[in-house]
Amino acid sequence: MANLRLENVTKRFGPITAVKALNLEIRDGEFFSILGPPGAGKTTTLRLIVGLEKPDEGTVYIDGEPANEIHPGKRDIAMVFQNLALYPDKTVFDNMAYPLRERKLPKDEIERLVQATAKSLYIDHLLKRKPAKLSGGERQRVAIGRAMVRKPKAYLLDEPLANLDALLRLEMRVELKRLQGELGQTLVYVTHDQVEAMSMADRIAVLNKGVLQQCDTPEAVYNFPANRFVATTIGSPPTNFVTADVRPHGDNLLLAHSVFALAVEGGRHPARAALESAAAGQALPEKVLIGFRPEDVRVSTSQANGCNVPAQVSVVEPLGGETVVDLRMGGDLVKAVVPPTQRLEERRHVWLNFDPERVHLFDARTGQRVYTTGQGEPFACLEAVH
Repeated sequence: MANLRLENVTKRFGPITAVKALNLEIRDGEFFSILGPPGAGKTTTLRLIVGLEKPDEGTVYIDGEPANEIHPGKRDIAMVFQNLALYPDKTVFDNMAYPLRERKLPKDEIERLVQATAKSLYIDHLLKRKPAKLSGGERQRVAIGRAMVRKPKAYLLDEPLANLDALLRLEMRVELKRLQGELGQTLVYVTHDQVEAMSMADRIAVLNKGVLQQCDTPEAVYNFPANRFVATTIGSPPTNFVTADVRPHGDNLLLAHSVFALAVEGGRHPARAALESAAAGQALPEKVLIGFRPEDVRVSTSQANGCNVPAQVSVVEPLGGETVVDLRMGGDLVKAVVPPTQRLEERRHVWLNFDPERVHLFDARTGQRVYTTGQGEPFACLEAVH
C-alpha cells in the first residue's frame, strides 16, 4: 500500500496551466476519486503521480519520500489507461504476464500469479483468447488484471469505464469497489461521472481547470459544496440557483427574490455572521445566490402548511422511478424531483416548498458557499413577496 501526496504541484504545457498549486493527500488503502469535466487536469494529475510527467513546481511524495526524480518504472505504481492499451497480438495470459516477464520472474511464479489474478476477476476461462475476441467488460478486466498481477503499491485508473455501456459500467463499478476492498490497496480513480465518484470513493477531489475546488467525503461534498461549481457538478439534476437581494429589514435581513423571501432573523443569526465574514469588513453583499437541490423541493397544486412559493410548470420529464419537473419561478427556471405518481400538467400553476434545513447561500461575486442551514439555524420563514 502507499500514501501519495502532492504538495503545491503545478504543471504547464506551454501557455496552458494543466494543474495549479495542487495539494492532495491520498491515504494508505483509500479509494480516492478525482472528479471534474474534460480539461480539469485529472489525467495530468495521475501522470504526475506515476511519473509520466514531471512537475514544473512542487513535489510528489510516495510514502513520505520525494518522488520527482524517481523513474516511473521504479515507483511501483500501476496505471490503467482509458484506452486499456492491451497488446492485440497477445493472448489474455500474455497481456497479464507481460509486467512479470519484464521483472524476469520464474515461469512457474508467473503462471501462479496470472492464474490467481484471473480467477479473482472471473476471467480465468479467457486466458487463451486475444483482446479482439473479448467483450468490452472482459477487456476492462484484463487491463485491471495486468495492473493487479504485479501487486503494486497503488493503482491509478484513468476513466476506465468511459467506453462501456450503461449496464456494464454499473457492473464494473460494483466489481471495482469489491476488488479494492479485498485488496485493501490505494486506488486513485479519475472520472468525469459524478455517479461513479459518489458511489465508489471514500473521498472525492473535485478539480476545475487545474484548481482543486473541494476534497472531502461524498456525503460532505454533496451536502456542503464548497462553491457553485461543486454544487453544480455533484448531484443530478444539479443544484438550482436563484439570485436574491440582501435588504435590511429592521434587526433582520431579507433575502428577497422576485416571488419569495428568506428572512434572517436577529443580529446573531449565523447566516448574518457568515455574510459579514464573507464581506471581510466591507458592506454586506448586495446580492446572494440561493441554492437548493431539486430533490429538496416539494410541489403542490394547492397551498399547504408553511410558506409557499408560486410557480408554473414548464416541462415534465418522466424518468420511470421519478419525474423531473421544470418550473418557472418568477424570471428563473428551476427543477424539482417528484414521485412518478404525482401528475402535473404543463402550464399549471403550482406551489413550491423548499426544505428549510437544506438551503445554501453562495456569494454572488465569487460563487463560494457562505452558509448552509443544515450546519446551523434554518431561516425563520420562507414567505411569498406580494
